[in-house]
Amino acid sequence: MSKNFGSVSNISSDLNLDRLSRYCQGKTTLVTQGGGQRGIFTAGVLDAFMMSDFDPFDEFYGTSAGALNLCAYLCRQHTLGRRFLLDVTTSDDFFSLFGFLKRHRYLNLEWGFEQLKQYPLKLDLDLGRQVLGDRKAYAAVTCADTLKDRYLPMLQDDWFSVLVATCAIPYLYRDSVAVGSHRYYDGGISAAIPIQQAWRNNARTIITIRTEDEMSPLEESLSTQIEFEREHQSDSGWENQVEKWKASWSGFLEQKIGQANREREEKHAHLPLLNGGRWLFGAQDIYRLSHVFGDNFDSGLADMLLIHYQTYSLTQDFLNNPPDDCFIVQIKPQETLRSSALMSTKEDLTHDYQLGLDAGYRFIKDFICAEKLARERVSP
Repeated sequence: MSKNFGSVSNISSDLNLDRLSRYCQGKTTLVTQGGGQRGIFTAGVLDAFMMSDFDPFDEFYGTSAGALNLCAYLCRQHTLGRRFLLDVTTSDDFFSLFGFLKRHRYLNLEWGFEQLKQYPLKLDLDLGRQVLGDRKAYAAVTCADTLKDRYLPMLQDDWFSVLVATCAIPYLYRDSVAVGSHRYYDGGISAAIPIQQAWRNNARTIITIRTEDEMSPLEESLSTQIEFEREHQSDSGWENQVEKWKASWSGFLEQKIGQANREREEKHAHLPLLNGGRWLFGAQDIYRLSHVFGDNFDSGLADMLLIHYQTYSLTQDFLNNPPDDCFIVQIKPQETLRSSALMSTKEDLTHDYQLGLDAGYRFIKDFICAEKLARERVSP
């Protein structure tokens, strides 16, 4: 039996168009992953959609940078996502590693999104709401109290707070974010790719734009380690275990502060922590987190990592084995993007944007072919 999932990249396509065509008459949903500055790939895909006047979608879900890119797409502002990631997020006013380590200056999401209130990056909210019409668009967030995923409507009167909330990376951003009567963290903790929610809301063709792929063996090992410790320790034992992880690298934070002081003028001198990993601050292993967070590395952060790895693993399983009543297409780069979550060079960002454009145009061609097959199937 033909599989009901496939992928499209910037250079190739692995889609059974006949099988896809059998789902095209149902609800079609677009899902966009986060990934910090790696969202430049998503910006390229969506710019290809806009330049092709391509919008077959009935519903939208985005996480973190993915939600920002959806706003640009719905507001029909070609290159806005690209310019935001290329110009705003590379500014020291948005994030400076030296400022974060030495001066406790956090990720300045408010400054960044303020740029969307003024020209030349001002969001055309009126047009976005008109384009959205009766359709729904949601940003994934994580409830601060329960660490469970929630989905907040986008482009409403509280659009600014919703964008801040979906991007509020714990410990890089100073606090959780209030939206209405609740407080939230970054959606990447609990719903890095909110594809299951799209399916629960009856999507039958689900198009997801990916910026990162499966967990590495190192991340899987870390997930297993954290889960084992959490299940087999009392609350006090869990706290003690976290303290042991942290103490094993005592003094390393100050060393890195000194290094950042010496290298702060060199934009390519990334710490390993912020140059990899799927969650924005790049949790490659538990010890690298302690390098940067020092005394702030606690059981709360370990719990967030556990939730993140568990939900990401379940999402990956869903992508690889979707229910029979839906078809999933992943639009993703052929190889790992050059850009990182933060502190990418403009050259790398521009390169990855082009990959997104190429993948977007390739997908449009395939999807139009599938729709044609669907129409031929129902015509007399």
